[in-house]
Amino acid sequence: MRILHTMLRVGDLDKSLHFYIEVLGMKLLRKKDYPEGKFTLAFVGYGEESETAVIELTHNWDTDSYDIGNGYGHIAINVDDVYAACDKIKAAGGKVTREAGPMKHGSTILAFVEDPDGYKIELLSK
Repeated sequence: MRILHTMLRVGDLDKSLHFYIEVLGMKLLRKKDYPEGKFTLAFVGYGEESETAVIELTHNWDTDSYDIGNGYGHIAINVDDVYAACDKIKAAGGKVTREAGPMKHGSTILAFVEDPDGYKIELLSK
């Protein structure tokens, strides 16, 4: 068994695709409209779905935004250098919500960024 994908509902698919592709450097793996159901699915990731877990962005055409709720935590992404990744994300227009630095009560270097819908993404170095 392996994890295939994590699904996030997004209010503006174009903004979300820009963030995940242009800001975080993922690739659009596939995208399909479902007119009968009035939704679009777009899969993004750093590798092929057959080899790595990816993110499924679900856009319901009649919904502009979602309440994330208090159960969602974050998605974690491994980067070579958290400080450099934050600089690159900010330069690309991304929102860093917790600057790079050691975690509270520990030494792991991490940072948090936020996608256009408010989903948190944690950046961790190897």
